[in-house]
Amino acid sequence: MKKRFAVAAGFAAVALFMFLASFRAAPLVDPPPFSGPRPTASPPTEMAVFRLATGAAHRSAGFAYRGGSFGDKRDFSMTAVLVKHPKGDLLIDTGFGRDIEAHFKSLPFFFRAATKYDRSLPAADQLDKAGYDRKSLRAIVLTHAHWDHVSGVPDFPDTPVWITADERRYIRDGGTVMSIARSFTGARYDEYGFEGGGYLGFPKSHDVYGDGSIVIVPVPGHTPGSVIVFLTLPSAKRYAMVGDLAWQREGITEREERPWLLRRIADWNEDGVREGLLKMAAIAKRFPEITLVPAHDARGFADMPAL
Repeated sequence: MKKRFAVAAGFAAVALFMFLASFRAAPLVDPPPFSGPRPTASPPTEMAVFRLATGAAHRSAGFAYRGGSFGDKRDFSMTAVLVKHPKGDLLIDTGFGRDIEAHFKSLPFFFRAATKYDRSLPAADQLDKAGYDRKSLRAIVLTHAHWDHVSGVPDFPDTPVWITADERRYIRDGGTVMSIARSFTGARYDEYGFEGGGYLGFPKSHDVYGDGSIVIVPVPGHTPGSVIVFLTLPSAKRYAMVGDLAWQREGITEREERPWLLRRIADWNEDGVREGLLKMAAIAKRFPEITLVPAHDARGFADMPAL
């Protein structure tokens, strides 16, 4: 009996050590340098972007990426981005919506127990308060359909929601993780494809207005239909809205993936996430002027004006 107890204790100790080790820094191998050109773009002079902060969850760097400190407290932003364009405005993600409390209560107990959040004014109410004409909003573009990116969708009942076919299927068949997006029976999900060629090393793309100002590329991994939205403004300022490819920019700049447990919980395909991280790491190194905007990293939104 003592021998079996000692063996079991030994296995438990090894398992605990391996679990704790999964939070240590372990950079992914440095990718080959990106050698392609910077894409051309002709954004209209009227184009502009605005941030709409809808709340934040309270985490730490250690939660977000391997090697991060648990003493480094981070507010995981929940921010929508309004892109004004003369051919029709777009809202990238929605952040927390009017029914966020009900959405949060529907999440698994272990997640709710480990999560504290604050809510701000929902994106729809911010637009209304600013006197924004909802008829100018052509669509909502989702980087992916997890709860904290779609919570505000019901607040825009007349606005199409653009997603990939893979993400639409995942909403339908993805189980509990997609239950909130699936519950929006009145939402109008419109699928789009990737008819364009390569863009910054990604094999295909969708140039929304044909002027290079808003280009979407597929990055399956976090979810099957996750995307990155590249924005180029008239000032030549560029943004990469990477969604949850990384929760904080160090995931890309330091090539640090999420800790093992968080990968298992959050990511549909870990290999796909790693591939996306390395592609973006090579792009960021070649073009440091592109601002990386992980959806939950407030630093990426800092130089966008508030609406």
